[in-house]
Amino acid sequence: MTVRYSKDHEWISVDGDVGTVGITEYAQGQLGDVVFVDLPETGKKLEKNGEAAVVESVKAASEVYAPVSGEVVEVNADLGANPATVNEDAQGRGWFLKIKIANPSELDELMSEDDYKAFVATL
Repeated sequence: MTVRYSKDHEWISVDGDVGTVGITEYAQGQLGDVVFVDLPETGKKLEKNGEAAVVESVKAASEVYAPVSGEVVEVNADLGANPATVNEDAQGRGWFLKIKIANPSELDELMSEDDYKAFVATL
């Protein structure tokens, strides 16, 4: 399983042709307490860097961008009742959606974990 990161602080964990997408620990820390998550409909086609979801915290509302193009095949319905799961386990139980990856080569444009850590250190 490969995990890649975007400069917009999304992560994608790839298993076969499906990627699980969420926001990073850094992003949830910047947002503060998450109070609402607006997820896309299953079957929605997403474009790379297009809006995939919206997350609202006590500080602000922020878009979550699709790190790759593809079709939403599952959303994390638990976030509707428990949006704080994003704060508790952003890169685990706090995942947002699963996407069937349309163009696997787009993954090459994302950062490795080490590259992402180096990127965050510059912020």
